[in-house]
Amino acid sequence: MKPYILRDSTELNDFARPYIVAEINTSHFGNIETAKEMISKAKEVGCDCVKFQSWSAETLYSKTYYDENPIAKRMFTKFSFSEEDLAEVAAHSNACGIAFSSTPYSNSEVDFLLNRCNAPYIKVASMELNNYLFLEYIAKSGAPIVLSTGMGDMEEIKKAVDVIEKAGNKYICLLHCISIYPPETSTIHLNNILGLREEFPDYPIGFSDHSDGTEMASAAVALGACLIEKHFTLDRSRIGMDNQMAIEPDVMATLVQGCHNVQVALGEKQRKVLPEELEQRSKMRRSVIAVRDLKAGDRLELDDLGVKRPGTGIPPEKIDQLVGKILLRDIEADTLIMEADLK
Repeated sequence: MKPYILRDSTELNDFARPYIVAEINTSHFGNIETAKEMISKAKEVGCDCVKFQSWSAETLYSKTYYDENPIAKRMFTKFSFSEEDLAEVAAHSNACGIAFSSTPYSNSEVDFLLNRCNAPYIKVASMELNNYLFLEYIAKSGAPIVLSTGMGDMEEIKKAVDVIEKAGNKYICLLHCISIYPPETSTIHLNNILGLREEFPDYPIGFSDHSDGTEMASAAVALGACLIEKHFTLDRSRIGMDNQMAIEPDVMATLVQGCHNVQVALGEKQRKVLPEELEQRSKMRRSVIAVRDLKAGDRLELDDLGVKRPGTGIPPEKIDQLVGKILLRDIEADTLIMEADLK
């Protein structure tokens, strides 16, 4: 796999320490101070990055849609952040020591994120998978791309990757994603992470998690996911766009710790017996014992022998080798037979 390095020099690799992204989305409810508090909390609970949405009412939906849904435009306007707002929260992220990124929906929003906010990568929403001109524009910026794959079949994903590659960009991270909010457990198909890795061996694979809870993120890390993206809120009881499927800081802290623990626990593929386990052998394994009182000069038979703890004597795998051996001393029943006891 090619090295995948973000603009802030962070490197992402499958099976390495996962990069945890707190998806802020609209859970700031259009309030800058709430957004800043979310950023601070995301840093506090161990996230690596906060991700916003750069859309405005004008870049997201057409007049046709708003003519049919007049309330929607007011809602999107209320929940969106202006460029100055985004610059302010980006600066706050920088001050907190956590990376800032966002999902753009227009060329000018891409430029703003890269030039004004210094975003370490551009997140491309699942809805843009077949928006080839937009993909090409982002790709030509040279910025690392994190591409969600929700709603897309494998041929559409291949085509999107091909468009990006032909534009000269090979910094692609693909996110397995189910664009249901939240999805049923049976629809999540985490093994798609393996399928994407097989299809795109040159690129790291992550997971955009829309499930309720933390276990799917940990399971994705067990499958080698390099990046976990999870919706984040300060208060999921508030009614809002996607806010009910977001997780609060204490749950996010559990998710972060769980993902990191799983990644560390994966360890190495090569089998090794640890020094601490070797010490346990003498306590926990069995040794050969006499099942009845035996006399010096007796020739051992298999029926004379059993195995019990501790493991400080002759190991069970050698029990057949003792048959026919002659004892040099009396052996009490239920006691260990030692090498020195045999002629």
